[in-house]
Amino acid sequence: MIRLLLSLTFLASLSANAFAAGTPEKPSLSFDQLLRSMSSAYEAPPAPVIEETVSAAVKALDADPRLWITVAASTKEERTRLLEMGLSIEEVTPTAVSGIIHRDSMPAFETKSVSVISRMPLSQFAVSAYKDFPSQDAVYHNYQEMYDRLKALEIANPDIASLFSIGRTSEGREIWTLRVNSSAKGTRPSSKPGAVFQGAHHAREHLSVEVPLLFAVWLLEHRNDAEVKKFIDTLDIYIQPMINPDGAEYDITDGKYKWWRKTRSPQGGGNFGADLNRNYDSWWCQAGASNSPWADTYCGPSAFSEPESRAVRDFVKARPNLKTMISYHTYAELILYPWGGKYEDIPDQNDLKVFKTLAEGMARLTGYTAQKSSDLYAATGDSCDWAYAEAGIFAFTFELTPRGGWGSSGTFYPGAGVIEKSVRDNVQAALYLLRNTSDPRKAAAE
Repeated sequence: MIRLLLSLTFLASLSANAFAAGTPEKPSLSFDQLLRSMSSAYEAPPAPVIEETVSAAVKALDADPRLWITVAASTKEERTRLLEMGLSIEEVTPTAVSGIIHRDSMPAFETKSVSVISRMPLSQFAVSAYKDFPSQDAVYHNYQEMYDRLKALEIANPDIASLFSIGRTSEGREIWTLRVNSSAKGTRPSSKPGAVFQGAHHAREHLSVEVPLLFAVWLLEHRNDAEVKKFIDTLDIYIQPMINPDGAEYDITDGKYKWWRKTRSPQGGGNFGADLNRNYDSWWCQAGASNSPWADTYCGPSAFSEPESRAVRDFVKARPNLKTMISYHTYAELILYPWGGKYEDIPDQNDLKVFKTLAEGMARLTGYTAQKSSDLYAATGDSCDWAYAEAGIFAFTFELTPRGGWGSSGTFYPGAGVIEKSVRDNVQAALYLLRNTSDPRKAAAE
């Protein structure tokens, strides 16, 4: 995202849009060329300043008040309790969890018989967790680059693609949406069954931007394929690669990852942001959420307190035609379905069968594991729970590469080398969902 001088020449050729008087032109690279170019950047010899870059990034975390800790926990109930105490669980094994905790939450751990196996400053953990570094990750799209690519797609496909904002963040950034529909543009209503693909509810999960963004590239490049043409003619498709642009931009400020998860809204006392995936009105701030403003799992002062979640809420409520949704996250290689905020199954057994059938179908294409979200732990305020409960949308949370958890090490920053396979696998999963969007319940009858 942050470019070194040595990489500027290459990255200029990588860009899918050239600029003339500030206006994006038609993309110059095909989907395959784009992914190969991104892989080439990853495989190129590293610039000689990489060690200095990571040292600076780690040094920037020295004053960070958060820790990486491992805690004994063997049940979903124990994991849920830890979330409520402010631990952002990132890795799970059969007997323990690991994740990020603010030092102000540690006294509660020490007084509530929680067995802390290990702890270290986040800066110390970052040394071993980096699989790649900001200068090497320049092929990832930052906010401006994401917009430029979306705009270029709109310009190249003016008959079927339109770009609009669903709202502004607390820092004033637009939340961009690319719509693909042969008969309706922008915010015009449509009766066609709708599908939504969202990325970056959580700021540090940058791969979750690339998957929906590059799916848009693939979809429009293949617009004349028989199946894709049918989708464009019969469906209403929305791609929202960066729901939390304030947080995503903050995470890469100065070319140093900040391990930031939340939004950037001021919360008082020097605290910023709420966890967007705890901020929806689905059993808000109950199981698996923290009411401490410093915690990574902070639910916010109220449901929909954040302009980003309100924008998604208003977008969904204005479109009763929406049938399916994927919210991309990282990491763990999981496909999760409701409930996330309750241990119980959803009450409609036919809908439960639909969720399981679609999740397992997409899992076969990605190699991920399909499961009910709360089988991992309960987390209230979840966007997919809300979308299903509020609007009947068959909504799925994808936890992308790396696998992580259950004894395998992962990271939010896996480097550019994972992009190509992650995107290609998830293109196929997205197409599978589109095949079932016109009538999702039909999947349970087959």
